[in-house]
Amino acid sequence: MMIKTLSRRDFLGTTLAMGASGLMPLAFGARSASAQTAGAQIPAALQLSWLHSVQFAGSYIAQSKGYWNDLGLEVTLNPGGPNAPVEPPVVAGTALIGVSAADYTAAAVEQGAPFRIIGAAMQKNPFVIASLPENPVRTPKDLEGKSIGMSLSNTPVLQALCTLNDVDFDAITVIPTQYDAAPLLAGQVDCLLCWETDLPVAMIMRGVDPVTMLMADHGYAVQSQTYITTIDSLENRRKEVLALLRGEILGWTDYQADTDAAAALTLEMFPDAGLDLETQRLQAEKQVPLMFSDVTQAQGFGWFTDESIAANIETLGILGRKVTADLWDRSLLEEIHAG
Repeated sequence: MMIKTLSRRDFLGTTLAMGASGLMPLAFGARSASAQTAGAQIPAALQLSWLHSVQFAGSYIAQSKGYWNDLGLEVTLNPGGPNAPVEPPVVAGTALIGVSAADYTAAAVEQGAPFRIIGAAMQKNPFVIASLPENPVRTPKDLEGKSIGMSLSNTPVLQALCTLNDVDFDAITVIPTQYDAAPLLAGQVDCLLCWETDLPVAMIMRGVDPVTMLMADHGYAVQSQTYITTIDSLENRRKEVLALLRGEILGWTDYQADTDAAAALTLEMFPDAGLDLETQRLQAEKQVPLMFSDVTQAQGFGWFTDESIAANIETLGILGRKVTADLWDRSLLEEIHAG
């Protein structure tokens, strides 16, 4: 059944603001007496999975428009990066929610981390095989006999794609490369394993329109840009987790409506991040079909179905990660989107 689109007034009006003296209904545009006091804003951190860019623009919108403040939170956005993994601060409680991916979370859970996946920002995994029009890779079978540039750490990803599509992995020549489009443009490899939203965008900005084969369209079902929190936070800080996730949903809904504005805001908020506006605009546009789908249209942003959980469990199993459906908790999304 189609769920109606809530206005910001409706959406915020259905949540609870966490004031110093307890939980009070909060309507858009009118804060409770406790929420009007700066000290009543409860601090919470969202740990991002990478450096600041339009990849997280929905969060920037939520912060800049005061959605979290209206929900009683003072949210800090912590950037990630190669030396800033998501999982440790979430386990330690210094971040209330982290933006991760199902394979990373599964690996952490195997080591005893008490995580739950509470939302999926990307409805499709962003991994693609990028190639040039004169020598395209349009289906997994096209990989046989070709060379692919990639980090060797992604070998299990390519092997999983081959297993899912009956492709002879040994018929593919894997060439270790840096994460750059240069080897493909220079003819050193036939294709690249990368994200839809970065190296293909870089090539387009250089005047080359690559062919991209989205691995999610060929069975590679590993949720990306997932929201994770701990079991302890779900039990003891549930109202705050709910408010943080609700603000995220508001921000990403605005993002979908105007990706150009989201790109402009990203540069405005992070002028020293070395970002190019046109590149960010294109990346923002390319994220839309990954993050929004018939499922999100019907159920709401961040939703995941029982079928998608089963598909993730299957693909994660091929990757050597054994998880059960207990890893996912949809109760927060059900509460938020109960329109």
